[in-house]
Amino acid sequence: MALKSELISYRLDFKFPAGTSRGTLHHKDTFFLKVWDDADPGVDGWGECGPLKKLSIDDVEDLEQLLMEKTGHLNGAKLPNSVSAIYSFAKELAGFQYPAYRFAVETALLDLKNGGNKLIYTNDFYTKSSQIPINGLIWMGHMEGMLLQISDKINEGSDCVKMKVGSLDFEKEVDILNYIRRKYYNKEILLRVDANGAFKPDEAMYKMQTMAKSNIHSIEQPIAAGQTELMAQLCQRTPIDIALDEELIGMHNRQEKLELLRLIKPQYIIIKPTLLGGLSSSEEWIQLAEELGIGWWITSALESNIGLNAICQFANEMKAKSYQGRVTGKLYHNNIESPLTITNGYIYYDNNRDWNLTMLN
Repeated sequence: MALKSELISYRLDFKFPAGTSRGTLHHKDTFFLKVWDDADPGVDGWGECGPLKKLSIDDVEDLEQLLMEKTGHLNGAKLPNSVSAIYSFAKELAGFQYPAYRFAVETALLDLKNGGNKLIYTNDFYTKSSQIPINGLIWMGHMEGMLLQISDKINEGSDCVKMKVGSLDFEKEVDILNYIRRKYYNKEILLRVDANGAFKPDEAMYKMQTMAKSNIHSIEQPIAAGQTELMAQLCQRTPIDIALDEELIGMHNRQEKLELLRLIKPQYIIIKPTLLGGLSSSEEWIQLAEELGIGWWITSALESNIGLNAICQFANEMKAKSYQGRVTGKLYHNNIESPLTITNGYIYYDNNRDWNLTMLN
């Protein structure tokens, strides 16, 4: 028995212009990895490799050709017989240079090992439709549009809202935060903000002090990554808990991860398997954070439902607490139909619904 594989390129189309600090997104290119055993071609496992433009370290020229070559090495290989063996296999195949592909290989092989039913881990999210609380994401845009997004999210049942900051005039962003507190004063709304490194070093503390008046839970990546000493100073003095995001990208081995966390001492870290080298690498980040008393949550990185399903099961497996990060299930016109369901600020796996992969065949 030997593995066979196929790499499928796919363009996901946003339902709306998605404003970010790196520009407005209208679509996202991704790759799906399909693996099966040549002795049983009716059972296959699926993974997703979706690097983010201008952010992922594997956002490189000729990526598709490079991934095709790596996928070719899967053909003829033997399916590893344990989770740890799959992690090791994926690490060796993808290397550190292709974190999103490593994630795809891990999840595709785990899916195949577990029968090809999109089961990555046997836990309550998949088997018992256990619900995971999520934050509602407010995309960058005009002030009126952002206010409408906020109303929609809260009316849909979200009681945790994350707002992108750093693109509008700062006073307008503060007005929006104050608006939320005034309009929804009778609701327990947890507010997170994400600067994506947009604040200048000499203005970051002032801006955080100003936003803190709106009772902000946390701020993600207030200054650009790579300024470790300054970030450490901010984390020591901040009036708002700081969560590292982009700062973690490109950290490869356990020791350098540990040294980064010890130096900066953040209040939280953000776990994005696509950007951080997959499930095994993400698990290592979580273990280190817990050893150092640092909080964490897991979030998606604009994956389709194939990648999102793996991330949700991983979050349940890691016993993630509180609200997990943005969920991409409702972002795309042409997402993969799946049992993933979002309602009242929660995501769960509805076993009464089926996957539909016909658009990939």
